Amino acid sequence: MNTTPTTTQDTTGGPATGWWTEAVIYQIYPRSFADSDGDGFGDLPGITARLGHLAELGVDAVWLSPFYPSPQADAGYDVADYRDVDPLFGRLEDADKLIAEARAKGLKVIVDLVPNHTSSAHRWFTAALAAGPGSPERARYVFRDGLGPDGAQPPNDWQSVFGGPAWTRVTDPDGRPGQWYLHLFDTAQPDLNWDHPEVRAEFLDILRFWLDRGVDGFRVDVAHGLIKQADLADWQEPQEILSGAEVAKPRPPMWDQDGVHEIYREWRRLLDSYGGDRILVAEAWVEPAERLVRYVRPDEMHQAFNFEYLLAAWTAPAQYAVITRSLEATDAVGAPTTWVLSNHDVVRHASRLGLPTTLTGGRPNGIGAGDPQPDAPTGLRRARAATLLMLALPGSAYLYQGEELGLPEHTTMPDEARQDPTWARSGHTVPGRDGCRVPIPWEADAPSYGFGPTDASWLPQPPSWAEYALDRQRGVPGSTYELYRTALRLRREHGLGRGTLRWLSSGDEVLTFANDGVTVLTNFGSAPVPAPAGELLASSAPLDPDGRVPTDVTVWLRT
Repeated sequence: MNTTPTTTQDTTGGPATGWWTEAVIYQIYPRSFADSDGDGFGDLPGITARLGHLAELGVDAVWLSPFYPSPQADAGYDVADYRDVDPLFGRLEDADKLIAEARAKGLKVIVDLVPNHTSSAHRWFTAALAAGPGSPERARYVFRDGLGPDGAQPPNDWQSVFGGPAWTRVTDPDGRPGQWYLHLFDTAQPDLNWDHPEVRAEFLDILRFWLDRGVDGFRVDVAHGLIKQADLADWQEPQEILSGAEVAKPRPPMWDQDGVHEIYREWRRLLDSYGGDRILVAEAWVEPAERLVRYVRPDEMHQAFNFEYLLAAWTAPAQYAVITRSLEATDAVGAPTTWVLSNHDVVRHASRLGLPTTLTGGRPNGIGAGDPQPDAPTGLRRARAATLLMLALPGSAYLYQGEELGLPEHTTMPDEARQDPTWARSGHTVPGRDGCRVPIPWEADAPSYGFGPTDASWLPQPPSWAEYALDRQRGVPGSTYELYRTALRLRREHGLGRGTLRWLSSGDEVLTFANDGVTVLTNFGSAPVPAPAGELLASSAPLDPDGRVPTDVTVWLRT
């Protein structure tokens, strides 16, 4: 019985033009990609030395997570200086060399921008603490007097995304308890006041600094959080980075406020003045899709990550619904849809899809040794099928480092090794994101699996990493790495990123659509299903003896 329409439907990726509309972009988490000096932390020279891997893989661009000077309270998302490189990762000249080498290999470079908050070590915040209440220095941040006769209560009831209160009280220069400052994340990440013209001018100058150095765009961290509701009203719902999935529900006062769009229109004008198709990418945890696409209207950003797709259940009806809704929403504003399955903030999809919750959607915030463990073979099989489904969709797609190797989450990491602030702020109840950030394996028999020249690794690598190493997969038919390489080549050859999606069937167990000259079929059911002739690629092979598609398999076929 079908629960979704089976009529043919045409849906495109929108009329926008530019390299980003169909690009496959590879996220690099610098501290975990490649370590050139053996200190256990990845760095910019290490990335530069491995750019050949990305060119061979067949991606179009790289996105670099933060490499700026930082105390590393949140792995670099607490920025102390937006115009330099942390010595942990190299020097500014290393960034210039990386950009030049990437361009020589045909790769665009996108860098992370963190505008919602700075580090508490940023010169602005240290000046704010020294200057005291009512000062121009404090006006750059969100400082408020506390409640109660002695101001001992926080200004409102907001909670941090990482757990605990979103407010911290400071000690004034005279030694007495003072005002409170807002931090929607860690205490070391004070929120900026984006109603202040000096904050807006500063970030325009930061954009110019990196544009002048040749970057091709910016991924904007917490893009939906810059503007807060003016009255800072209490919010008694659970704190989530998502803005809320239901249109009828009020939006949280800290997320997805309409004022953010004025900021991005100004940024877009600046990028357009540079030419060369420089882009803005929104990390906006916004639902429903109709709210998300406001960020990619023609005069704002170019892309917005589709987190509703990432969170969707692994069922045919759920996948049909989110794909259709996403494409229709972005079509309405003339933008491409930007698909994603994994990144540095979520459980890797090779593990997430092996959990029982796969069939209901959602995601855990990390997996610990004492938690229910994913079914590894099922997770990898579904991950390969999900990736092949995603790469056949019109629009752009993002890959997270190591997913081309089929890397799972490190789900048995010792608690004492955890560094994500979520772990500490939740009272050691939420594992957090360390499991998806473990340094990736390049060579099975090398120290740190080839991550660096020594055994040092800032997070422990599990013993199973050897089987996923690149040198165990390159040139091996059927390996996850070779599946990605082939899929990216065929996606490019058939123009799937700029194609048109036409649903052929959408039932309880099977999805089938055509994208120009390719038919794509995914079997979500428990029994094999017939497949048309003309197989181009299958996520798992071989098909059964009768040529049928087994469960949790995606196939591409010539139309």
